[in-house]
Amino acid sequence: MKYLMMIKHPETFQRTDVPQALMDAMGALVTEAMKSGAILDTAGLQPTAEGFRVRLGGGVITVTDGPFVETKEVIGGYALVQAATHEEARAFARQFMELHRVHWPAFEGECEVRPLESFE
Repeated sequence: MKYLMMIKHPETFQRTDVPQALMDAMGALVTEAMKSGAILDTAGLQPTAEGFRVRLGGGVITVTDGPFVETKEVIGGYALVQAATHEEARAFARQFMELHRVHWPAFEGECEVRPLESFE
């Protein structure tokens, strides 16, 4: 089953804040997971200042350019993961967050994991 892992963190997060030890550890984890087929795709997202939102409400479509000042927490990256079970997906997400705990103790955020719909 495929799962989407979304890494959320405060809007104030800066890429320059990330310790090199975390980048190295994540690089090793991602490289191995891509080789094994556990990660199908992954990327970080640029700041909300570079994005926009298209909203439909009351029959009207509105477009809002970033940054989204009302947002306290944003999705900073994602991974598309292939896992046999919920438990396997959960273990991978925990492993990813454990790297943050060990290599960047000041980091605060979460990894939301959601299974993808299957129309097979």
